[in-house]
Amino acid sequence: MILYPAIDLKDGQAVRLLRGDMEAATVFNDDPAAQAMAFVEAGCEWLHLVDLNGAFEGEPVNAAPVEAILAQTKTPAQLGGGIRDMKTIETWLGKGLARVILGTVAVENPGLVREAARAFPGQVAVGIDARNGRVATKGWAEETDVMVTDLAQSFEDAGVAAIIYTDINRDGAMQGPNIEATAALARAVSIPVIASGGVSSIEDLIALRDCGAALDGAISGRALYDGAIDLREALAALKG
Repeated sequence: MILYPAIDLKDGQAVRLLRGDMEAATVFNDDPAAQAMAFVEAGCEWLHLVDLNGAFEGEPVNAAPVEAILAQTKTPAQLGGGIRDMKTIETWLGKGLARVILGTVAVENPGLVREAARAFPGQVAVGIDARNGRVATKGWAEETDVMVTDLAQSFEDAGVAAIIYTDINRDGAMQGPNIEATAALARAVSIPVIASGGVSSIEDLIALRDCGAALDGAISGRALYDGAIDLREALAALKG
């Protein structure tokens, strides 16, 4: 199981939000590229990047720090937030991103997900963010009546590389991931599932790895910044 260190970008800085609230942002590093290098030097295999402003505004906002990260490290990175048309997808992949994450458009324009997945095999993931089992869009600001499993299963034949499932109520709260819901989703689809939200200890990572469903990976942010998880130790534990 791959551990994806998260770098959430707001106003050019690396921050963490509490349950998706833009007003509850804690700045952890005003140099996101330096933060990325610290994760890379600790041995991570992937980086998980989110353009928080972009998620709300519907277009890339934090392009400069993302480009700085891509320029400084060769570690593959995936990016979500504000990617809602083919031109933006092509631009980001052309700049060296390994994978784009499509969230809001997966609900509003599923045809784009299918088109992108065909055009860029292995480079398109679907981000499913949910409260109480229902999908939220536009930076988690809008809730829908779409159920997580229904949305995930609708992309079974689309060729997407992964589903990144975030339990919004757990995100940034340091209360542990929603293991039961994540495992249920992973069992319901053949698409690789990456867990996100609430990972606050190495024990949480081990629990996800051993949950009985084959998870592709887990994303952690605040716990790495707060020191609750030592990245080197976590990587070693997951390999052990």
